Amino acid sequence: MNEAGTILQILPRASRGRDGVGDYARTLAASLKRRHQLETTFLAAATTARGIHLDFPSGDGRDDPRLDHYSAIVLHYVNYGYGWRGAPLWLPPVLRRLQRASGARLVTIFHELYASGSWRQSAFWLRPLQMRTARRIAAMSHVSLVSSEVFRQQLESLGSGTRIVMHPVISGFGEPVLSLAEIASRDPHRWIICGGTELVERSLRSFLSAAGLIPERFAPHELFVVGGRDNLAVRQTLEAETKIRTHYHPEVGATMASEILASGAFGWMDYFHRPDVPLPVILKSSAFAAYCAHGIIPVFPRGGAVIATGRDALPGPFFVDAAGQDLPSAAERAGAAQAVYSWYSRNATVDHLAATLAPELVRRSNR
Repeated sequence: MNEAGTILQILPRASRGRDGVGDYARTLAASLKRRHQLETTFLAAATTARGIHLDFPSGDGRDDPRLDHYSAIVLHYVNYGYGWRGAPLWLPPVLRRLQRASGARLVTIFHELYASGSWRQSAFWLRPLQMRTARRIAAMSHVSLVSSEVFRQQLESLGSGTRIVMHPVISGFGEPVLSLAEIASRDPHRWIICGGTELVERSLRSFLSAAGLIPERFAPHELFVVGGRDNLAVRQTLEAETKIRTHYHPEVGATMASEILASGAFGWMDYFHRPDVPLPVILKSSAFAAYCAHGIIPVFPRGGAVIATGRDALPGPFFVDAAGQDLPSAAERAGAAQAVYSWYSRNATVDHLAATLAPELVRRSNR
């Protein structure tokens, strides 16, 4: 008998530390249990000498996905997470066998679809194979979830026929309840950089290059760098900085990170490796979500298209670069920060995500 209250979440890897996709899955599982009485079992891909594969647990029925136990399977898809070249051809057949054995619906959360690059990179040559794999997985999914309109259009262009739902990525550092007064009273000269190791290093480099271009009303007097592994290059850069008071918090817990973020006015993000990536793709970033969840105004090293879910747009986008800057006035800052926080509350919280997915997770599949 298939239990309507248990789902299987498949992850690209097991991680005991902070991990974007892992944090997302665990936070989602907690909300599904708290708000919808849905239990979760996790299964992570394993990397061995014979490649990347799924090792199905054995033992009692609760932990064995080969048995008729799960009402739904949630696949967290990151193409390079399941295949060294980003085209895990082994995965669709395994998912199909798992569906047949369990009778469960497949719901796929596409954290990534496929890569692109110059002809000198393997992603250029393997992109058709990556797209074909994503299309096969989407086609067998009852519903596919993406984080932005850009990803929705990319997935639709694959012609998989899947039903697509859009939901921005959730905060990796909590979702505090904040008042307008708490957001308005922040020091407008306190800046934050947060994220994973590479994002933190890249963002710090461009932030210090742009700091002198930031107008005096928001000139950085204090900078908190939060997250990622302890990085010698970041530590040395911060120790050498003389004009801005700096604080470094690598490998930080979510509670402490949230407390730091809740004191910041602006958050700097140099997220994209390439300038031609549309800015709304930023909705896939848990660091960007963390800024919004804490009422921090995100600022970028270049401008771009409006960031929105449907017709609900964030203020900005705000940016600072060598060609100029576009930031709110001193009088507008608190209102812009409150608008960012309210947008996240309406569109991107984990409880909103759980409510979006829950109806898809409690019925058996006929596919």
